[in-house]
Amino acid sequence: MDWLDAGALMVGLAIALMALTLPVAFAFFGVSIIGVLVFIGGDIGIKQLVNNLTASVTTFTLVPVPLFLLMGELFFHTGIAVRVFDAFDALLGRLPGRLSYITVAGGTVFAALSGSSMANTAMLGSLMVPEMQRRGYKAYMATGPILGTGGLAMIIPPSALAVLLGTLARIDIGQLLIAGVIPGLCMAIAYAVTIYVQVKIDPAAAPHYDVPRTSLATKLRLVVFNLLPMGLVIFMVIGLIILGIATPSEAAAFGVLGVLILAAAFRRLTLEAIVKSVKGSMRVTAMVFLIIMASSTFSQILALSGATSGLVGWATGLEISPYFLLFVMFLILFVLGMLMEQVSIMMLTVPIFFPLAQSLGFDLIWFGIIVLISLEIGLITPPFGLGLFVLMGVAPKGTTLIQIALSAVPYILCAMVVILLIVIFPPLALWLPSVM
Repeated sequence: MDWLDAGALMVGLAIALMALTLPVAFAFFGVSIIGVLVFIGGDIGIKQLVNNLTASVTTFTLVPVPLFLLMGELFFHTGIAVRVFDAFDALLGRLPGRLSYITVAGGTVFAALSGSSMANTAMLGSLMVPEMQRRGYKAYMATGPILGTGGLAMIIPPSALAVLLGTLARIDIGQLLIAGVIPGLCMAIAYAVTIYVQVKIDPAAAPHYDVPRTSLATKLRLVVFNLLPMGLVIFMVIGLIILGIATPSEAAAFGVLGVLILAAAFRRLTLEAIVKSVKGSMRVTAMVFLIIMASSTFSQILALSGATSGLVGWATGLEISPYFLLFVMFLILFVLGMLMEQVSIMMLTVPIFFPLAQSLGFDLIWFGIIVLISLEIGLITPPFGLGLFVLMGVAPKGTTLIQIALSAVPYILCAMVVILLIVIFPPLALWLPSVM
């Protein structure tokens, strides 16, 4: 079978089965079974498929996934996340649009402690939207910063999605995690600048209101007791990896230990919180591992069919700039982000895009960060961005999906600008991994 026909068969079947609302993992399992029968045939192919399934998840590199998820669950269920917002609330004082800035600052810290964009968006929405509406903030000032900042958990470690991407693409997970730090902070700064511009253009969007003055001593106490302990946990994950003291798996375990110590110190560590956290992380971990099994077999069958090598050979034979092909790959991710959720997009594109990127001479860690930011854009891109629906679910009554979608536009543009900066200045993504 020609490589183009083989690729069209595999990808077309996957899209068709997902369009029939079959769960993502089972859709890819079905395609893999058909691919085995077509390209290998018989019992030998099925046995090989089963062997590949177990091999794909029995690897030490996947250990950070449940641990990063457990970190976020503990941080959320113990309630210590609120302490971060209390500290920023006092520190920002009477700054115009202060609640929007608090959302960006607190959400960025939470992104560095949770590893889950969905949890980040849901928590920010439930905490901040009601308060901003009560203070008379316009809808786009209330929901926009949440949509932008919520997705930072995909970029800033600990990112469960980055671990999944690194596993599927077979690249260094530790370097991919660390590479997301500077781009993630650049995006947070861009979001703060966006808020500043919006308030300047329309001061009524974030009405001024009296805020009790906070003494310097109180501010220092909040920094010492509310923010610095969170910084310790972040260092236990990011710092230990950068310094080479711990692998991503070991750093994830230290992160969980750090959150447990914090919760106990703040007297928020209860049996109920632990049980809820473990149950939540187990549910998501089981789903992620099932998806990895399905995706890895799909990738192997796609490569075996000749579709991957055929596409790479065709693309590299074209007399066009590699950066034009990079732009085309971004456009594909952007369009898919409008229609599908992030893991499904990864399962479809990683087996094709990463071999192509490698053949074009791109650094795969650098390319992985561009893919992660593109996936984050898809999270808040209408009509089917998951972040839009998560925020819609926790927003007060009367908030429409159109309002939420329009508020996301400036933050989508910010993410695109950061991608452009990374393309122009690769050290933004590669400097930190180089010093590990």
